[in-house]
Amino acid sequence: MEYPDNHSKYSHLKSEISQLLKAGREQAGRAVNSILVQTYWHIGRHIVEFEQGGEAKSEYGSNLLDRLSRDLTLEFGKGFSRSNLVYMRKFFLSFPISETLSHKLSWSHYFEILKSDEALEISFYSKQCEKENWSVRELKRQMKSMLFHRLALSKAKEDILHLSQKGAELQQAKDLIKDPYVFEFLGLKSQTNYTEGELETELIKNLQSFLLELGKGFAFIGKQYRISLANRHFYVDLVFYHRILKCFVLIDLKRGEIDHQDIGQMNLYLNYFRKEENVEGDNPPIGIVLGAFKDHILVEYATENISNQLFVSKYQLYLPEKEELAHELERLLTKD
Repeated sequence: MEYPDNHSKYSHLKSEISQLLKAGREQAGRAVNSILVQTYWHIGRHIVEFEQGGEAKSEYGSNLLDRLSRDLTLEFGKGFSRSNLVYMRKFFLSFPISETLSHKLSWSHYFEILKSDEALEISFYSKQCEKENWSVRELKRQMKSMLFHRLALSKAKEDILHLSQKGAELQQAKDLIKDPYVFEFLGLKSQTNYTEGELETELIKNLQSFLLELGKGFAFIGKQYRISLANRHFYVDLVFYHRILKCFVLIDLKRGEIDHQDIGQMNLYLNYFRKEENVEGDNPPIGIVLGAFKDHILVEYATENISNQLFVSKYQLYLPEKEELAHELERLLTKD
């Protein structure tokens, strides 16, 4: 017969061993990933150095990688297809200093990042992926949504290189803002008759994807957050707290085009939060009015002389056209 105290001790023992095994497996997995990344980087280095030695300049374009793939596969099995060797070669060329490689990123992360042909993008996604601990799935989504281009287009030309080298840095309110925000994960692309309430509900249902799109540091507080003033009630669509900037972030959703009254209403919300909701240590709140359309001239006049941190952005329900954003970024980088 097993007495209760023995059962409790055994459960504690089993729990401790389970935690040790899980931690050990995680450490082993990280070690294997790190070794694999370093190994593939060195394979890429050997290929490039072989080419640069003059022994394979003509052969590379014809059958060097085909031959190498065939021989390595026969000796070591899967994982050495020609396409994988192409990426290992590109891996070394994109990150020629091994010390710049992140121990947090797996080969699967780097494989996705290297699908880009732009050095600025490759550098950005490797830094941002490390900063925000993206899974491979999350990385794929951010690349498909053209996150780098959307952030870069909101910056001055001289800041884009810094963005690619350091990733997105959160130092002030404007660093949070994207234009447009992309909500393709809602599945509302084919629907044109959804309401603001339905949009809000779908965002909350897909909160994990929504937080990924918003970026690092957001903590969800609530929806339809009630404000009471002079016996009147107002409701902020979505309220977050940003743990890095240490401030509330208020989001108001608009189904169609943003009006100057929407901006005035958000300014009221910000004044209320600054005076009534903030506590010691909180920074001034940030307000984002999100609509399907916005008139830049109207926004300029409506926000002029507003002292609060108030931003107006668009959202879209589909992934952006890569060619269009790439063209806009190229134009920004090449203009005098």
